[in-house]
Amino acid sequence: MYDLVAGQKLLKSSYILSKSKALELFPMLKSNQLKGAIVYYDGQHDDARMCLALALTAARYGANVANHTEVIKLVKRKQGDKEVMAGAIVKDNITGKQFEIKAKCVVNATGPYTDFIRQLDDKQASKICQPSSVRRTWVSWIQPHRTEELFSSYPGSTLQWRACTTDIPCEVTDHPSPTEAEVQFILHEIKNYLNPDINVRRGDVLSAWSGIRPLVLDPNAKNTQSVARNHIIDVSDTNLVTIAGGKWTTYRHMAEETVNKCVEVCQLTTQNGCLTKGLLLDGAHKWTPTLFIRLIQDYGLDNDVAQHLARTYGDHSFSVAKLAQPTGKRWPVVGRRLHQDYPYIEAEVKYAVKEYAERALDVIARRTRLSFLNVQAAEEVLPRVVEIMSVELNWSKQRQEEELKRAKDFLSKEMGLNLKTELEKAQLQFTTEEVSFYTNKFKVLDADNKGYITVNDLRNHFKLMSIMRHGSIAAKKRESDDDKVLKPISIARSGGGV
Repeated sequence: MYDLVAGQKLLKSSYILSKSKALELFPMLKSNQLKGAIVYYDGQHDDARMCLALALTAARYGANVANHTEVIKLVKRKQGDKEVMAGAIVKDNITGKQFEIKAKCVVNATGPYTDFIRQLDDKQASKICQPSSVRRTWVSWIQPHRTEELFSSYPGSTLQWRACTTDIPCEVTDHPSPTEAEVQFILHEIKNYLNPDINVRRGDVLSAWSGIRPLVLDPNAKNTQSVARNHIIDVSDTNLVTIAGGKWTTYRHMAEETVNKCVEVCQLTTQNGCLTKGLLLDGAHKWTPTLFIRLIQDYGLDNDVAQHLARTYGDHSFSVAKLAQPTGKRWPVVGRRLHQDYPYIEAEVKYAVKEYAERALDVIARRTRLSFLNVQAAEEVLPRVVEIMSVELNWSKQRQEEELKRAKDFLSKEMGLNLKTELEKAQLQFTTEEVSFYTNKFKVLDADNKGYITVNDLRNHFKLMSIMRHGSIAAKKRESDDDKVLKPISIARSGGGV
């Protein structure tokens, strides 16, 4: 069906995999009920980067763009015997200052906050937004190789490295947060599709977050409780144009219809027709699939860093590379990483400031996506991010401390970092069989019944294993260390997870 609808714009044809081929690509799948798999190709993008690219493109065409700005009040003017929209009073959330924006037409394109703006216009306006929450977890190793996503044939199931719940009705909040119960639910569901030999551990979760999806109800539909499958455009008595619903795949069509409605309702004069078809976004003009090779050759960047920059910034990746500092190594020549496990480099922090980044949180969550990929890695790089931004933006010591605190609060409450602390306080719950199993394992190591395990206990155990395997002790004699007891290992974390 997807292939048929896509027509000539099809990326690649979908195809069916046999059971054996599916298990070859994804050996972690449970095999006893598996019939086969389907591989299909879909568009993939960084939504935060996409949003920023749209803002940068709009600025290139003459738009004024304000970041971290909140609508406080809608401004109206008299037109005949009624009031119509004339602009808005907004607040700069960085400085706290308020200012007025004058406009011939006001568009409400605020996602989950749709009804808030509608009721600023008319307190009696009916609610059309039905916010729903989607919880997601990022698991470190659950991913097939050589395919972007692998869909198993279990009824209604998908299995990929990002696991999530379905839509759950919720209240609109600026700070949606995941809960430990939701993470455990997702992990439990994942196990239903994996080989019994695979133990999905809590420590395999690198991050967890919750988002709000703004489903909408069509106010003009006969059944006002039915959710609109596509976007809707609504015009109030004061000419407030509201665009709600929809999805990324149709955003240009949504924009075209919205602007056309503005021209119609507010009697705007246009210089030309719609330009959106074929319009390249900022950074796309000189991009090619092999652009990353030039970054490697011209600047001496690591391969994965060059590919990341090319995918993220397009032809602006050269501007980022020019800001990269020497590494002091033979290779890579430039491009100091923020974190050794990820391709983000320090130069991106400097470049982010040129692209409206005002907070450290902007960098770790909305310019790079490190907080979504690995929340602990994001926490580790945070001091360096603040240090770089403080030089670029001339932050005081107090401002640096505020940025650190704000970003850490975000990681803790919205990206699941606090769940680790909660988990460490929770009591362990084992079945009778599990208690018996681990007790026997402990007794094997604690041969003289001390009640704890020492380093020497482990050494003796490994020596015994070596004898059993090779018939002789391979390790050389080591100094006795009876008094050195192993430090307790947190049960809440393994593999770098949260």
